[in-house]
Amino acid sequence: MAVDYYAVLKLTRNANQEDVKKAYKRLAMKWHPDKNPVDHKEAEAKFKQVCEAYDVLSDPQKRQIYDVYGEEGLNDEVEFDVAPPPPRRSEPDDIFNEFFEDRNSWQRAFKKTCNGGGSGRSQKSGGGKMVAAVESKLACSLEDLYKGARRKMRISRTVPDNFGKSKTIEETLKIDIKPGWKKGTKITFPEKGNQEPGSSAADLIFVVDEKPHDVFKRDGNDLVVDHKLTLLEALTGTFVNLTTLDGRVLPIPVRNIINPGYEEVIPNEGMPISKDPTKKGNLRIKFDVVFPSKLSAQQRSDLRRVLGEVDN
Repeated sequence: MAVDYYAVLKLTRNANQEDVKKAYKRLAMKWHPDKNPVDHKEAEAKFKQVCEAYDVLSDPQKRQIYDVYGEEGLNDEVEFDVAPPPPRRSEPDDIFNEFFEDRNSWQRAFKKTCNGGGSGRSQKSGGGKMVAAVESKLACSLEDLYKGARRKMRISRTVPDNFGKSKTIEETLKIDIKPGWKKGTKITFPEKGNQEPGSSAADLIFVVDEKPHDVFKRDGNDLVVDHKLTLLEALTGTFVNLTTLDGRVLPIPVRNIINPGYEEVIPNEGMPISKDPTKKGNLRIKFDVVFPSKLSAQQRSDLRRVLGEVDN
C-alpha cells in the first residue's frame, strides 16, 4: 500500500521547506524509539515513516518526482521517456546537526530504523567505489526551448561482457525538451555511461546549452528584440510586424514618442515558464532611433518651424 508522505508529516501539498522541517522535527521527537520504550515496535515503524517522508519532501527533485509519479516513481517502477535527475540522499549528519543536540543518539536511531532514507539511487559500485557521472552538452535552439522538442541521441558506451572484457554497445536515448527549459538544465540517464569491470556504470547527464538566435535574446523568462526606427517613426508612430518563435506574426502598434532607452513591453509573449507552460514572460522591444546623416536647409527650416510650434 502506497504511503502518503504529506499525511505522514501532517502537511498539505503546498507546504514549503520550512513547514517540512518543522513537521519533521516535531514528529521525529515524538516517535523516537528511545522516547517510547513501551510501544517500541510501533515507534520504530512511525519513526521510519517520518524519516522517509522527510527524505523525500525535503529534496526538491525527489518531491517533484513523488508529486507526479508517486512512490512508484521513486522506486523506479515508472518508465520515463527521460529519466529524472538522481535524487539527493539525505545524510543523517545533515539532519541531526540541524535539529538535535544529542546528535549521536538520533543518528543511531536514524541508521538503525530508517537505514538512511531508502528512496535514493546510490552512485557507489558493488565495491564501494564512487562512479563519476559523465556530462555532455545538449545544444538547443531557442525555438526548441520555446515550443519543446524531442531529440534522439545515439550513444556508444563500453560495458564488461560475461567474461569481464570490455565491449561497445550502441543505444538510442530519447530526450523530451520541455518548453521553458533554461541553459544549464540537466537531464540524467542513470547508469547509461561507460562501465568498468567490478563497478556500476556511470550516470550520463545532458546539460542544456542555448544556441544564439538571430533575432531574439533571452533574459530569464523574457524575450528581448532590438528594432531600429527612423527619427520620423520615433516621433510620429509606426507598426512593427514581429514574427514569433512559433511562427505567428504580431502587428505591434507603436504610438508613444520613442525616447532613448524606451522599451515596448508585450505581456505573455516571452518564453514559457517551465513550471507552468500556460504562462509566459514578456516580450520586450528595445528601440534604436536612426538619425539622418544630413539635412537640407529647407528640412532644417521646416523642423524648426514644426518643432517650435510643438514647443509653444
